[in-house]
Amino acid sequence: METRTLALKVLCLQDPAEKVAAAQELYAQVLAGQRLDEELLIERPEGVPGRPSRPRLMSALQVPNRSPFTVEGRAALLHAIAHIEFNAINLALDVVWRFAGMPRQFYLDWLRIAAEEALHFNLLHGHLQTLGHVYGDFDAHDGLWTMAERTAGDVLARMALVPRTLEARGLDATPPLQAKLARAGDKRAVEILEVILRDEVGHVLIGNHWYRYLCEQQGLDPIALYPDLVLRYEAPRLRPPFNRSAREAAGFSAEELDYLDAWART
Repeated sequence: METRTLALKVLCLQDPAEKVAAAQELYAQVLAGQRLDEELLIERPEGVPGRPSRPRLMSALQVPNRSPFTVEGRAALLHAIAHIEFNAINLALDVVWRFAGMPRQFYLDWLRIAAEEALHFNLLHGHLQTLGHVYGDFDAHDGLWTMAERTAGDVLARMALVPRTLEARGLDATPPLQAKLARAGDKRAVEILEVILRDEVGHVLIGNHWYRYLCEQQGLDPIALYPDLVLRYEAPRLRPPFNRSAREAAGFSAEELDYLDAWART
C-alpha cells in the first residue's frame, strides 16, 4: 500500500495513542523509501477524521476561558492545546491523501508535520496526566477541522488558511502564554511550549513555501490574494500584535507583515 493511502488509514484511526504512533511510523517509513504515488486519486471514505468519543465538541464560544493559576484551570488550558495538536495531526494527514499531483517534497513536508504534531500531543498529554487528567476530560471546539472542510477542494486555500493563518496564530499567542505559565510555576509546560513554538515556525514556513509555489503556478499575487481567500472561506481575521520575529522566521516578508498589520486594523 502506498504512502498517501496509508496516510488516510492513519487519519481514520480513532484512538489518539494509535494515531500518534502510526503517524510517526509512517514518516519513518517514507524516509526509508516507502512508495509515494503523487498522482493517485483517492476517494474519501466514511469516518474522516477518526476521533475518540471524547472530548465533547462544541462551539468555540461555548468553551470557557482557562486560567493557568489553578491546577484545574491549567489542566483545562493544556487540554485545549493538546486538542489543537491532535487536530493538527489530522490536518497534516488530510493534506497528504487529499491533494494529488503535488511535488514529492510536498508530501514529505506534511508527513513530517504530522509526526511532529504527534510528538507535541504526546508531550502535552504526558504533562496533562501529571495534573490528574487525560485527553477527553474537557470540552473542546472544532475550529481547525472546520477550516479543513471548507478548503477541501482547494489546496491553495488550504495552504493560505490553515498553516499560515490558523497555525500562525500560535506564533503570536505562545510567548504570552508561556509567560503566564511561568508565573503559575509550571516550568514543564513552558518547556513543552518552547518545543512546539520552534516546530510551528517550521510548519508555517512550509505553508508559506507551498502557498507561494501555488500562487506562482497560477500567476497570482500571494499578498493581494490572501484577504480574498479569508473572505471567500470565512476564515478568522488576523488580530495584531504579531510576533514579527517568529513570523519572519516562518517565511513572512516584512512587506507582507506590514500589509497584514494594516489590513487587520481596518
